[in-house]
Amino acid sequence: MKILITGASGFIGSELSEYFKIAGHQVFPMKRGDNRQKEPFFWSPDEGTIHFDKTKPIDVVINLAGENLSAGRWTKSRKDKLRNSRIQSTEILSKKIASLPQKPKLLISASAIGFYGYNTIQKVDENSPPGKGFLAELCRHWELSTRPAAESGIRTVNLRLGMVFSFKGGILGKLLPIFKFGFGGRIGDGKQMMSWIGLVEMGPIIDFIIAKENIYGPVNAVSPNPLTNNEFTRILGEKLKKPVRLIVPKFLLIQRFGEMARELILSSTHAIPQCLISNGYKFKIENFSDCADIYL
Repeated sequence: MKILITGASGFIGSELSEYFKIAGHQVFPMKRGDNRQKEPFFWSPDEGTIHFDKTKPIDVVINLAGENLSAGRWTKSRKDKLRNSRIQSTEILSKKIASLPQKPKLLISASAIGFYGYNTIQKVDENSPPGKGFLAELCRHWELSTRPAAESGIRTVNLRLGMVFSFKGGILGKLLPIFKFGFGGRIGDGKQMMSWIGLVEMGPIIDFIIAKENIYGPVNAVSPNPLTNNEFTRILGEKLKKPVRLIVPKFLLIQRFGEMARELILSSTHAIPQCLISNGYKFKIENFSDCADIYL
């Protein structure tokens, strides 16, 4: 199988590239810039250009392109970058693969559980409506930008990612040094729900989606067992044998990071992976304690 990955050098993309190479598939990264002489697939999303080598038809496209949401305060210019790096690039990609004489069978395009809003009280699954806020609106338009591919007959999946845990990066990679030095603690009252997924689960989930041709549309990529920030903090402290007495006040985070703190750092979403469960996916890591054992 030939698999094209945008964002192949990123936190999730590098894991998937390695996973599918080990499984014996051909993996092609979508390179940036104009490398017509060297690379079969390259693009410049900011300029609206993209190139596919038509002599190398692709079976599956995995789209992970997007600026880091947590890299800084969401100023107007930062929001524009976040939108363009997701919506504009995905639309360019979707239109391109829709126009190919030999189309891919499947497009898996990243989204996020931020689609449901940042303070959901009830459990949400793939049938739940979009929430409110910048991130929810971003995710909604991000998913809509895959429409050209879907309308051309390409099976299209919008993979709504929860917090992806690994020592290699993501939130766990950022928090580990803090906890290891004994400065870990809960955020606010610690009651906010954290819907998470282990990085090692990403390859098997995507493999499962590729095999299950009846799966299309939104898919929540989260563990069936979310946990509160209190539980997350306690488990990390126990695994690392470090105290977790500190409390990070909400107002300080909001003061420092503004909208990004409310919708990302302090968000509470109880997302259920109903599509995966209904289709018979067996999770490799169901509990955060087991996930922590892998990475600590």
